[in-house]
Amino acid sequence: MITKDMLIGEILEQDDENAVILLEAGMHCIGCPASAGETLEEACMVHGIDVEEVLEKLNNKTNSAE
Repeated sequence: MITKDMLIGEILEQDDENAVILLEAGMHCIGCPASAGETLEEACMVHGIDVEEVLEKLNNKTNSAE
């Protein structure tokens, strides 16, 4: 399960599809070295994105793949 305090780098390492979800949400800087050390909550705040919506998409994708 992905949480809002996980680092972007950790989320990307879990599943390649997570990158697509983050890009679709508007996080186009996920390749930036600094983003790997940001939490999902911090990255969402910087980009003005609702962290709960992104979490729902990431975890629903994860749960449906299991």
